[in-house]
Amino acid sequence: MSSPHPYARELGDFLRARRNRLRPHDVGLEPGGRRKVTGLRREELALLAGLSTDYYQRMEQGREVRPSDDVLEAIAGALGLDDGERRHLLTLAHAARRPVAARLDTEPERVPDSTRRLLRVMETPALVIGRHLDLLAWNPMAEALLGDPAGYPPDRLNMLLLMFDDTLTSERSCSDWERQALDYIGMMRAAVATDPTHPRATAIVGELSIRSAEFRRLWARHDVRESVRGTKTFQIPEVGDIVLDWDTYPLPGNPGPVMLVFTTEPGSIDADRLQLLASLHATRSAHRRVPTSATR
Repeated sequence: MSSPHPYARELGDFLRARRNRLRPHDVGLEPGGRRKVTGLRREELALLAGLSTDYYQRMEQGREVRPSDDVLEAIAGALGLDDGERRHLLTLAHAARRPVAARLDTEPERVPDSTRRLLRVMETPALVIGRHLDLLAWNPMAEALLGDPAGYPPDRLNMLLLMFDDTLTSERSCSDWERQALDYIGMMRAAVATDPTHPRATAIVGELSIRSAEFRRLWARHDVRESVRGTKTFQIPEVGDIVLDWDTYPLPGNPGPVMLVFTTEPGSIDADRLQLLASLHATRSAHRRVPTSATR
């Protein structure tokens, strides 16, 4: 038997995760008797969507099923998907109807010189992240806030790999660590929807699935993020805690990288602390650049 279409397999996994998220009382059903599963049964979801259990089961199994948009909308309604999840469902299903495409572009992602110039003149921390969350470029303010990424091998400069790095476990004590991990995982899920077999995606997800139980648990939720924003508290002993808002902005390309920008209210204590941190970083950087002979 031939292996399932990669998009059909991803579609089935997404449906199963969303079905397991629901409870009978969420959709007006009586639990009834002893249940072997915590979420909805396949037959219950099929009933809500107006489908046969066999048809819906074949979809979850990634078998050769090409549902119409009407069927997809019925399933989305039964699962209670939000707008982003509904678009994700349609993206996967539409791709599963087509023959497996030739390999998409796997050339290394590049940051245009104009974007690098923009980073340098920005007076707030900013960095560019590739479609698989590789860290492609950053400005001095980001380096002051996050540390110098240049000490890592290029293939390890990835937001997910860094978040789940066993040597950085202290970061996981932050109250918002899991929420931000879910944001990055959701962005990776959106990237996987454009090409489930891309070697960079499969390498990152494969490695983390093997070595991190936390990642396996969060990845299995099948959350998806099209655009991400949030608030993060940085605990920096030199200047005190800094609370920053962060947003992502798409850059040219389909799919293309995004720029992640941290900001805070001008004149606030967080803005003052961020500027102090930047000044300390600039002083240290200037000192490192001074030739040894000049300090004698």
